[in-house]
Amino acid sequence: MIYLYYMLLFVACITIIINARTPNKALSYLMIVILVPVLGIILYFSVGFDYRKKKLYQKKINIDNDSFPELKEEAMAFSSKKVENYRTRLDYFYPLANAKNITHLNSNENDVEVLINGEEKFEEVLKSLKSAKNHIHIEYYIYQNDEIGNQIADILIKKAKEGITVRFIYDDFGSSGIRKRFVDRLKEAGIEAFSFYTIHFLTFANRLNYRNHRKIIVIDGRVGYVGGINVSDEYINRKHTKNRKYWRDTHCKITGLAVHNLQFIFLTDWNFCSRQNIGFSSILFPSRQKADKIKDCFVQILASGPDSDYPDILFSYIQAVLLSRKEILLTTPYFIPDKAFLDALKIVSMSGVTVKLLVPKNADSKIVSVASKSYYSELLQAGIQLYEYKKGFVHAKTAVFDNHVSFIGTANLDNRSFHLNFEVNAVIYNKDIAHKLSSQFENDLRVADEIILSKWATRSLSQKFIEKVSRLISPLL
Repeated sequence: MIYLYYMLLFVACITIIINARTPNKALSYLMIVILVPVLGIILYFSVGFDYRKKKLYQKKINIDNDSFPELKEEAMAFSSKKVENYRTRLDYFYPLANAKNITHLNSNENDVEVLINGEEKFEEVLKSLKSAKNHIHIEYYIYQNDEIGNQIADILIKKAKEGITVRFIYDDFGSSGIRKRFVDRLKEAGIEAFSFYTIHFLTFANRLNYRNHRKIIVIDGRVGYVGGINVSDEYINRKHTKNRKYWRDTHCKITGLAVHNLQFIFLTDWNFCSRQNIGFSSILFPSRQKADKIKDCFVQILASGPDSDYPDILFSYIQAVLLSRKEILLTTPYFIPDKAFLDALKIVSMSGVTVKLLVPKNADSKIVSVASKSYYSELLQAGIQLYEYKKGFVHAKTAVFDNHVSFIGTANLDNRSFHLNFEVNAVIYNKDIAHKLSSQFENDLRVADEIILSKWATRSLSQKFIEKVSRLISPLL
C-alpha cells in the first residue's frame, strides 16, 4: 500500500511540474501534496489541475463555434466598416481585447447607465422585466430564495404565463439554495431552467472549481444588465437591519448593439447546459429601431473562462494598465493577482502613473483577506495608493483608466476569476461613464482608510508570518 501511495505521489508531482502555469503555483501544490498525505493529492486533482488545457469544456467550445456564424459575420462587418472611424476617439486604448474572439464584438450604438448598489439595480431590473415583449434571459452565479429573488420570480412566472419565453440559468454551487422547490416552481409555470454544470458526488471536485460566475440579464435582445450584483437581499441596503453589512457594489444597464454580445454569451451557455441548439435569429439579435433612444457609446463585452483559449479578461486588464498614462482606479473585493498583472501595476506606478486600489477592510473570507494583505508591502513600495473600505463590504469589480475607459463586470482581481471561473466584463469607452465611476470611487475613499507604508511595516511578526504562509497558498485561492 505504501508503495502505491509513493507511486501516486510521484505521478502527482510530475503532473504538477508539467501543468502548472507558474513556478509559484507549482511550488504551492508540490508543498501541499508532499506535506499533506493523500488529502493533498486529492486536493490537487480536484481543484488545482488546469482542465482548460485538457479541454474539459470542448463540447461547449464546439457549440460556441458552430451555432452563431452570423454573429461572427456581424462582428467582422462592424470591425471593417466602423472601428477605423473611432480610433481617434478611442485613442491609445483601442483595442483591449482578443480581436479573434467573436464574443468581443465592438459597437458604438449603445446607451450605458451605471447602477450603484442593489437599490438602483433592482429598481431598473424590475421595470425592464415587466416591459418584456418576447423573451427574458437570466443567468446568475448567486440567486437567493429571498424577497428580491421571489419578486423577480413572480414577474418571470407572470410573463411566462403571458406567453413570453423565459430562460433561466443558475450556478449549481452558488445558487444551491434554489435547486429544488424554487426551480420546480419556475418550471411548473413554463419557465425553462437549468443549472450550469450540475454537481454530482463523483464529479464534485472539478465542477466545483470551474464555476459560472456570470451575472447576465437580456430582455428582448435590446436591453442587458451585467456587473457584480447577484440576486440577493443582502445587496439592497434599505432592507438591511442593524446587524447586517452595508453592501457596496456596481452594475450597469446597456441598451443597444452590445446587448448582442451578452445575448451570445447567454445562449452559448444555455445550449451547453440545456443541450439545446438555439441559433442566430432576428428575434434574438434584433437590429436597432429608429425609436430606440441610443447614445453614441462605444462598448466591448469580454468573456473568458475554461472554454476560452486565453484569459482574455486578464489580458485586457494588463493591456489597459500598461497603456494608461495618468491615473488608474481599481475596486475589487478580492485581490490575489496574477503575477503578470501585479508586475504591470508596479511598472506603471513606478513610471509616474497614479494607481489607486480599493479593497474591503473586512472581507467575507478570512483566508482570502489575509492572502490579499500579503501583497500590500510590494504595492506600497512601488508607490501604489492602497485603501481599505470600512463602511461595510465593497463587492464592486470596476476599473477606470485615465478617466477615459471603464470596466464593469463580474471578474475579481484574483486567479480564480482570471483563470478558473466563467466571467464577463463590459469595457466602456466613454468619458461620461468614466467620470461617474471616478466620482463614485472618490466617494468610497471618504469611508476608507489609506494604508501607509511606514505604519504597515510596524505590524507584528506573527501577522507578517501568517501573511507569508497565506501568500504560499494564494495561487490556489
